[in-house]
Amino acid sequence: MLVVLVGTNLLFPPVPQEEGQQPPDSAAAAAQVEDSTGTREPVLPPSVGARTATSDTAGTGSVTPAAPEVEEQTVVVEGPLYRYAFSNIGARLVSAELPQFPALNRGGVVNLIPDDVSGYLGQRLLVGSDTVDLTRVPFEVEPAEGLDVSAGSGPQTLTFVYQHPSTSFRFELEYEFQPESYQVVARGRVTGVERPLLITDLGQGLAYAEADSAGEARAMAYVDNHVQEGIRSTALSRAKPLVQDGPFLWAAFKSKFFVMALLAGDTEAAEGAQPDYLGGLIVTESPLPGRVRMAVTQTIHGDGSFGYRLFMGPQEYARLSSLGEDMQEVNPYGWKFFRPIVRPFVSIVIAILTFLHNQLHVGYGWVLILFGVLMRVVLWPLNQKAMRSQLKNMAVQPLVQEIQAKYKENPERLQKEMMKLYKEHGFNPLGGCLPMLLPWPVLIALFFVFQNTIELRGVPFLWLPDLSAPDPLYILPVFMALSMFLMQWVTMRSLPQQQSGQMKMMMYFMPVMMLFIFFRLASGLNLYYATANIATIPQQIWIANERKKMRVGGPPPAK
Repeated sequence: MLVVLVGTNLLFPPVPQEEGQQPPDSAAAAAQVEDSTGTREPVLPPSVGARTATSDTAGTGSVTPAAPEVEEQTVVVEGPLYRYAFSNIGARLVSAELPQFPALNRGGVVNLIPDDVSGYLGQRLLVGSDTVDLTRVPFEVEPAEGLDVSAGSGPQTLTFVYQHPSTSFRFELEYEFQPESYQVVARGRVTGVERPLLITDLGQGLAYAEADSAGEARAMAYVDNHVQEGIRSTALSRAKPLVQDGPFLWAAFKSKFFVMALLAGDTEAAEGAQPDYLGGLIVTESPLPGRVRMAVTQTIHGDGSFGYRLFMGPQEYARLSSLGEDMQEVNPYGWKFFRPIVRPFVSIVIAILTFLHNQLHVGYGWVLILFGVLMRVVLWPLNQKAMRSQLKNMAVQPLVQEIQAKYKENPERLQKEMMKLYKEHGFNPLGGCLPMLLPWPVLIALFFVFQNTIELRGVPFLWLPDLSAPDPLYILPVFMALSMFLMQWVTMRSLPQQQSGQMKMMMYFMPVMMLFIFFRLASGLNLYYATANIATIPQQIWIANERKKMRVGGPPPAK
């Protein structure tokens, strides 16, 4: 494991980004998308009327209804948590800024929409075998000056309307915004065409916003929640064009800390009501490196109405959980087979860290130090019991070896004598192992918490610029390795001579191995482990003294 982990990073390091080089979502790459659009002469449904000869940017033939030239304008919706900018051409979302989160790879704040792309959330209608493209038609916007969704105010609505100039075709779309929520409720109505299928463009993934672009690229993925098959995550680097049949509860693009999701249903379904699902996903190629384009299909009701929900914001567990449909699993913690065990511990750990931060009014760096000490205090009785059991097992080892040597030719008698020894001296070979295994879910949960918890993103502490990123000076990994060496040294001094040789090798090998594993992990994780190691040393000293006393006193008396 060590050779694979370290060797692959040494042999295939991330390509350093040259000065002035833009990330994959650059203007040049985006321009290639726009320039790749061709023209064709499709046949429109008669109810839609005249058309222009264009095609959609996803590579599938579609038609834009004819419309007079209109100057493009930007309509801004601004609240305490967000600043969304929509274009009146195509009712497309061209910017989604989150003012509370700075962009760590450049100046300004996080913008979920990559620079110089044509915008997300454009709409198309599938009518028979034809696609009516609404992403380039002019919409009337109400209110035209945008919205100021101030704190304490109620929900406000932004409405887009397209009316075909020569037919009865009409498309209405309204977005409802709440001041203290990243959720946006979308409702609409289509008239003038029969039995259309709505196709909503979710774009080509989220913009880069982290200082560690290589780590962020690995986290980029699209995720969907199929009604029968459950949640599936596909890394953008491995994504292939495909069409996935539904029904789906939601589909999303995610980065390491942020998510843009489209969820079925404009509101929570009433009790006993027929559930409203998304129809399917259309994943197509994108000229942007390491990206795919994804669109979501949805059946329009008989009266022409449709609805869905959007979430465009941080991966905060409480906010995602409030959306329902297991939305909090869009960026699941841990490996799939281990998630049912890890998830409860993750929720508890995040709740404790947030509580300490809010109640004590201290930074997350001090919270992690305090949490590391508290964990050792809470686990002290459990570790003490395990250590006592190990000491007892070590004390009776001479008797065990004597029985094994005496009855090595008689396995049946050997087993009986060993059972007799267990009962007389209270010796349990698993007594020291089982209590030590119980904290493991907590430790594994902490590993994933510190890697993916947005509360730690961009939080500085002492010389550390970001607790969710590696230590740029490698001070913490080295300190953690030294603390582990000290723990091993304290333990080795109390061991018998025959065991101290093995322990001496571990004393040098383990810290070096942990240094190689942890030197690129989140500094918050290293801070916690280093603190926990230092807090454990008093216990190790106590155990070492107890071990010396037991060596002098010999095996425990028989019961």
